[in-house]
Amino acid sequence: MRQIKCTLETWPYLEPFVITGRTMTQSEFLLVTITENGFTGRGESAGVFYLDDRGEKMRQRAQTMIAEIEKGATREDLLELMPSGGARNAIDCALWDLEAKKAGKTIWELLDLTPHPVTTVNTISINTPEHMAAKAKALNTPKIKVKLNGETPLERITAICEARPDAEIVVDANQGWTFEQLVTLAPKFKELGVKMIEQPLPRGKDEALDNYSSPIALCGDESCLDTSELAQAAGRYQMINIKLDKTGGLTEALRLAQAAKAKGLQLMVGNMVGTSLAMAPGFVIAQYCDFVDLDGPMFLTKDRPHAMTFEQGQITGFTPALWG
Repeated sequence: MRQIKCTLETWPYLEPFVITGRTMTQSEFLLVTITENGFTGRGESAGVFYLDDRGEKMRQRAQTMIAEIEKGATREDLLELMPSGGARNAIDCALWDLEAKKAGKTIWELLDLTPHPVTTVNTISINTPEHMAAKAKALNTPKIKVKLNGETPLERITAICEARPDAEIVVDANQGWTFEQLVTLAPKFKELGVKMIEQPLPRGKDEALDNYSSPIALCGDESCLDTSELAQAAGRYQMINIKLDKTGGLTEALRLAQAAKAKGLQLMVGNMVGTSLAMAPGFVIAQYCDFVDLDGPMFLTKDRPHAMTFEQGQITGFTPALWG
C-alpha cells in the first residue's frame, strides 16, 4: 500500500533575486513523499510563477491525486490524469525516486545512461551595471547567465563582458523586451561575444520571430512549456530551455528533449530555483544539453542533506541518498 504526503516548505534566499518584473526573497517548494513497502521516493517543485502555479495551489492539486497514486497510478498515468506544472513534477520525480529505490538501481541504470559532469552557469540578477560587473568578477565559474530587462540592457551586459572577458556569457530577458529592442540589441550582443539570448519577447506575443533571422541564437523558455508547444517554438527559436516545473516532471522532460533534438534544436536545462532535490532530476536532462542552468541551490541560505556540489560551476552528480 502506497502512502503519499504533500507539504509546503519555505526556503529563504541569501539575497534578493531580481528578474524582469519580479523580486524574490524566498520560495515555497512543494515536497512530495511517496512510501511503499518500506521504500521512499521524494520529489520537489517550485511551480511556474508566471502561470500562477505555486504554493498552496500546487499542494491542493497534488492532493487531488492522492487516491490515484495510492491505488498505483504510474508516471505514464499522470500524463493523462494531471496537467503539466509543479504538482505533477513533484509527484513524477517522487515516483522515479521510488522506482529506483524499489529496484535497487540508480536512475542511470533505469535509463541505461552513463552520466558525465556538467558545468552550470552562475546567474546574476538585475542591478546597476557596476554592481552586476562586480558580481561577475567575483564569480569563480567559466559560464555566466545574466538577467536583463528592458532598461539599459546594453550598458549592463557591456559592463559584465568587460569584467569577465574570459567567461562564456548568455542572457535571459525573461520576456522583458520588445521586438524592436531585440533587433537593435542582438547584433551588438553578438559583437560582445554573448552566446545566446533567452526569451526576449513575452509568451504568446513572439510571433514576430517567425520571420526573424537572429545573428545570435535565441532560446525559448516561457514560450515552450512542454511537447505540446514544441512545434510552434521550433519555428521561432534555435534552442529550448527545458524545466521540469514546466514539463510537469522528468517523464515529459525526457520526451521533450528527444523531440527537440529530432527537430535539430539545441537544448538547455533550467530551474525555477530549488534545492538539490529539485536539481538532481534536472541533472539527468543536463546530460542531453548544450547549456546547463542548475544553480538554484546557490541562491538559498541552506540546502538539503546529501546535497550536490558546485565547484567552479561544475556539477559531478548526486548520490541515491539524495534522489534516484
